[in-house]
Order: sequence, then structure tokens, then C-alpha cells
Amino acid sequence: MLTLIAAVGNGMEIGKDGGMLWHLPTDMKFFKETTTGHTIIMGRKTFDTFGGRRLPNRVHVVISKHPDALPEDLMAYGNPEDVLKQYADTEDEVFVIGGGYIYDWFYPYADKLYLTHVDKSFPDADTFFPKVDASQWNTTVLKEFSENGMDCKVVEYTKK
Repeated sequence: MLTLIAAVGNGMEIGKDGGMLWHLPTDMKFFKETTTGHTIIMGRKTFDTFGGRRLPNRVHVVISKHPDALPEDLMAYGNPEDVLKQYADTEDEVFVIGGGYIYDWFYPYADKLYLTHVDKSFPDADTFFPKVDASQWNTTVLKEFSENGMDCKVVEYTKK
């Protein structure tokens, strides 16, 4: 099962200059609890934001134009097609965690989305999550919270 997980602003914003637009410990806790024990797929730029660290108890799959330049303890691929071939038919839940290009590429193949909707607009954002066609998904609100002056809603989307 292929699942995309992200936090998005009102305009589907997810980042700026390689960083996040907000600091939401509640959302980070949800991300950790949801992805721990699973495989996480990301682009090299997203991996670089970890500062060379690995997120504990997760298999890291990194997509890079130069996979040989990545550390040996990562599963590195040169393109998303090869990752999809490897993980498309798995019954395990595999999480796509970013960035924008990686989300765009995997969105048509996703079985599920976990989106934390941040009720705020970020006009200077430069990275976005794909537009979600609501007619293709069933939705369930998992939790609502307010943090750092922002109202948030965690929504699970399952493919119809």
C-alpha cells in the first residue's frame, strides 16, 4: 500500500527554500507514530534536511539523480519508476514523505493520503503538494488541534 503523508497550507503549500513553513510538534508526533516501523520514500533534498541522520526504526528509500553518491546504508534509486516497481505490490504500508516532485510523481499511484491541513496561507512558499481531487477519495478526520497560532486538521484519504 502506497501512502503519501504531508502537512499542507490552504494553497497546498508544503515548503520554502528547502525547509518547512511551520513548527507543529503535534503533527511531527503523528508523523513519527504513523511512519515508525515502515519504509519511507523521499527525494534526496528531503533526505538532506535530516542533516545526515536517519529517522529511527524506518527503512529509508532515497531517489536521487546520483544514487551512488548516497550513503551505503540507504536504499538508493536513480528514478521513481524503479521504486514503484519495487514497492507497488507490497501489502505493507510504504510512506512517501516528500518533496514536491516526489509527491507529484507518486500521487497517481497512492492508495491513501494522510494530510495535516494547516488553516493558513503561505504566499511565499515555493514547494507544493499536488491538488487533491476530492471525488477520488473518502475522507476521515482523525484529529483537530491548534498549535503556534494555527488551526490544524489531520485527514485520512482513502482511494474510492
